[in-house]
Amino acid sequence: MWFDESAFYQIYPLGFCGAEAENDGGAVRHRLHLIEEQIPHIRACGFNAVLLNPLFESERHGYDTIDFFRVDRRLGDNDDLKRLVGKFHEAGIRVVLDGVFNHVGRRFFAFEEVRARREGTAKKDWFYIDFGGNTQYNDGFRYEGWEGHMELVRLNLSCPAVTDYIRRAVEFWIDEFGIDGLRLDVAYLLPDWFFGFLRGIVSSRRADFFLMGEVVHIQNFAKNVQPGLLDSITDYECCKGLVSALNSDNFFEIAHSLERLFGSQPWCLYTGKNLFSFVDNHDISRAYTALKDKRKAAAMYAVLFCMPGIPCVYYGSEYGAEGDKSQGDAALRPAFSAIARTEGALCELIAKLCRIRTQSRALAYGNYEKRVLSNKYFCFSRESGGERIFCAANISDAAVTFHAAEGEGADLLTGESVSLADFTLEPFSVKILSQKF
Repeated sequence: MWFDESAFYQIYPLGFCGAEAENDGGAVRHRLHLIEEQIPHIRACGFNAVLLNPLFESERHGYDTIDFFRVDRRLGDNDDLKRLVGKFHEAGIRVVLDGVFNHVGRRFFAFEEVRARREGTAKKDWFYIDFGGNTQYNDGFRYEGWEGHMELVRLNLSCPAVTDYIRRAVEFWIDEFGIDGLRLDVAYLLPDWFFGFLRGIVSSRRADFFLMGEVVHIQNFAKNVQPGLLDSITDYECCKGLVSALNSDNFFEIAHSLERLFGSQPWCLYTGKNLFSFVDNHDISRAYTALKDKRKAAAMYAVLFCMPGIPCVYYGSEYGAEGDKSQGDAALRPAFSAIARTEGALCELIAKLCRIRTQSRALAYGNYEKRVLSNKYFCFSRESGGERIFCAANISDAAVTFHAAEGEGADLLTGESVSLADFTLEPFSVKILSQKF
């Protein structure tokens, strides 16, 4: 499918466009053109898909939605989004939106009706309401919030009226805006049957529609990454494992996760499946901040783009943007205009990796095999359709000589011919090698 052959660029629109932290309910402010203006840059970097985090009407950060059918007024209106998706498509870039179906904001119309009419409205069944309790908001009743955050009201997905509302919203997003996929927020909290329900909705519109779930702990989620359910889930294990491995000079850590998830043994969890892979996003510290030794950035992105998965880069990270989670979410979600954007070695490397990844069937569909492993250097291969790709990385301060396989290969980063049986990596460098057979 197209998503298996894609490299994604993630944008958090409210931050990217410099929107106000609070929705004041006032006039529409047309800001989505700020994303449109960066399409040439996104395309020049080689990305062929974008993930747009929440952009429908919400109270603050987008995950507290109050209207699934209206673009957030701080970003623009529905016509603006329709134009933006169209411009992405003209550039050959697919568009995936963030679907927030576990919870809504307190100003969501159905919840406001419960606050006004209490037991006198059928909307009470849209939520998990206890009219014998109370909240810090003094509502005169209690309800379930997302993981204890009471500003995020949990939806009762077993209520037919709720699932009908979601069905109409998803159909509207596909029909009105022409989107290509959905990221399912907090998919780990959604009931298993919900994935089949959504698949039925989107398949009636698009046979190749992408459904990807946000999952923090992936140990027991493989049953949902199946035909008719989800296409992919977020690979937080490799995200954390890769950054940790580089910071501790211990490639064994990420190699263990790659083997456990994608290896050839029967007990490997996701062999033959592409999880959604990344090294940072809108919820965790920027990769360039998390990485203690910036000289290891090349190794980090080379492994990200070559390991099994669908690689994604968070906006601004191609420039080495920084942001520490300990400073709050706003530090991770700056306006794009506030990011120092100097075209340098990292941006150039990511652009090359994008093109390698989107043009290689071996990286899209190939198996995973460890070739060489030590604490400070690592080589693995992917193979499919008569091509074998080798990813080799050295994070030591000394040159390392590799014996990865017999024969010759082409270095896809430089175009040079290389002996796979005897090639050298300089300190803090990488090679991506292709061998035809």
